[in-house]
Amino acid sequence: MDACRNPDPPALRVLVLGGGGFIGRHAVAALLTEGFAVEVGSRHPGRLDRRLPGEARRCLRRRVHFEDLLSAEAWQPVLDGIDVVMNCVGILRPRGRETYQRVHHLAPAALAEACRRSGKRLVHVSALGLQAPMRSGFLRSKADGEAALRRSGANCCIVRPSLLDAEAGGYGAAWIRRVARWPVHAVPADATGRIAALDVRDLGVALAVLARRPRLGGDEGPGEYELGGETALALGDYLAAMRRQLIGGSALRIPVPGLLARIASHACDLLHLTPFSFGHWELLRRDNLPSRNALPELLGRAPRPVVPPPGHEPYQPPRAVPADA
Repeated sequence: MDACRNPDPPALRVLVLGGGGFIGRHAVAALLTEGFAVEVGSRHPGRLDRRLPGEARRCLRRRVHFEDLLSAEAWQPVLDGIDVVMNCVGILRPRGRETYQRVHHLAPAALAEACRRSGKRLVHVSALGLQAPMRSGFLRSKADGEAALRRSGANCCIVRPSLLDAEAGGYGAAWIRRVARWPVHAVPADATGRIAALDVRDLGVALAVLARRPRLGGDEGPGEYELGGETALALGDYLAAMRRQLIGGSALRIPVPGLLARIASHACDLLHLTPFSFGHWELLRRDNLPSRNALPELLGRAPRPVVPPPGHEPYQPPRAVPADA
């Protein structure tokens, strides 16, 4: 009887572009858990052993330089043997030929056209907050990339997560956790927009769920998924809640005038001092929340809590009572 059984279909092969980055390596872990065959695309595939977790270190790797892949023809050999492409590539600041427009717009546009021609599926990770008027080159290039995907006709979707958190996080998440521990929080006075931070592991699971879907868009264009956690807080309140969760107690909050915060953001961009950038300054001035949060639906459960909701006191274990008390 067993000899007559149809063999199991081969695992879908997913190429995770930027698979050694903060989002990418969590996507790789989730895809492996779900039984996908995973390959990792990276500028420096030989350096990934220290960044990829456990089983992911055994994944096949492909060298990918986004700044050079600006045509569908250039992408074809990169995509050979792949069923689904997951683009987790992003740069906070340009470096030489790695410009915002090349990495966030022109290369993804060419990738989408290559996927359309070859019938491959494309899951593209973007960002929230791109619909409002913006001046940051970082944000404009992200919006241009999304527009190119909408025009492409590819079987693709756009995923827009809010702020991401993790205990062992990327550059931005680690910085926020560090700042939250400080006794003084200098917060831009005009950073009144709310964010709905989510655990990056939940984003990885959501991306793996989407990779399984045979159809990622519809007749009107790509599927669009906005993701966030269940607690919406302005930056100052988020830092305060994170501090209470990490070490307890409160910090002194000092409002920084908006103009000074903007100047500081340009200085950070120029000197690469911190993750704070002009694009972040723009985003913090308005709500950065999902218009419709698709994360619970994709997960099939509530998102992991990142910080406790306002008014919630973190759990404190009871003190041990001496035996002779």
